[in-house]
Amino acid sequence: MTVTLADVAARARVSPATVSRVLNGNYPVASSTRERVLRAVDELDYVLNGPASSLAAATSDLVGILVNDIADPFFGIMAGAAQSEIGGPGDGSGRAGGEKLAVVCNTGGSPERELTYLTLLQRQRAAAVVLTGGALEDPAHQAAMAVKLARLADAGTRIVFCGRPPLPDTDAVAAALAFDNRGGARRLTEHLIALGHRRIGYVAGPLERTTTRHRLEGHREAMKAAGLYGDEESVTVHGPYDRSSGYDATLELLRREPGVTAVVAANDTVALGACAAVRDRGLRIPEDVSVAGFDDLPFSVDAVPALTTVRLDGAGLDGGAGALNGPAPTASASRAQRWGRLPHVPGRAALQDECGRTTWVSRGQGGERGGGAQCGWRCGPDGRTGRPGRGPGPPRARASAG
Repeated sequence: MTVTLADVAARARVSPATVSRVLNGNYPVASSTRERVLRAVDELDYVLNGPASSLAAATSDLVGILVNDIADPFFGIMAGAAQSEIGGPGDGSGRAGGEKLAVVCNTGGSPERELTYLTLLQRQRAAAVVLTGGALEDPAHQAAMAVKLARLADAGTRIVFCGRPPLPDTDAVAAALAFDNRGGARRLTEHLIALGHRRIGYVAGPLERTTTRHRLEGHREAMKAAGLYGDEESVTVHGPYDRSSGYDATLELLRREPGVTAVVAANDTVALGACAAVRDRGLRIPEDVSVAGFDDLPFSVDAVPALTTVRLDGAGLDGGAGALNGPAPTASASRAQRWGRLPHVPGRAALQDECGRTTWVSRGQGGERGGGAQCGWRCGPDGRTGRPGRGPGPPRARASAG
């Protein structure tokens, strides 16, 4: 015999409306009452009818997380952090009661697929949508996104940006976590310049992506400040954020500019490909060419030698993802009434050098810059300094290698 909501209410000695509030998590309920309802749910093995519940409410218990590439560890980390925020009590009880079901949508960087997923999530009355990573800098796509996100917000769906700059002229976004890509890239290049590098190649991400532009701008700002600006196009190669792109682009850089002494990669995955290309050319890392990455992905510390990289602090993700939870807005409320002021959570960037030391670069876009000495000599396993590198400038070691 099928267990009904009324059965749970009778067992918990509360009204059916109270049971619904506990299971949907959309209304404050006393902790003792909530515990009694959840115990009755467990004892009766009651399962909420999701489709029926979403018809009665403004939204369902579904959260869509859009990523550019599910194979990229960076997006896996972002999706995992969002899932942790919405995943319920996490006590192993398996209890229902306000948690959400996360669905990861892999766009492959396609703007058309991004819009398609948003339409599908709208049909499912998604409770929230999390958009991760950089955005396409195309006015037509931005306009289409603004319209689509406005429709989702009007239907009660919360919109959260993680690592993506807000869209102009829209108030549909409930929260945004913005990383300081520009500041992190600038400090990374300053670090390489301080180590004596003058010919630095750059393996950039895809054109027309906000993350690509911000990181490249930060790199070029540092080069210009050091008087090393002028032929930046000849030492810049664009490509996807993957290992094979890093390999091919680095071979092209070394072909164009044999005198390059360092290669800055768009991210750590690209840096791995760059390292392979350097070695396949018979060059040593870091003695002949240094390689640096971005994102401080888990594998970067296991590269030999360890990779100098920029860490994007995801601690603020809890603040952004916090907008995924909370009472559902009323259908008649305006977006401003629903979300209030847009919570903007600044992401920080930190430089992780090859000796494992961390220096915070900034706090928010264009914000405060950190200090602290950087490693000028290559450190061996026992912590003793190694010999300096051969590059131009003062006799200091290569920056990271990879």
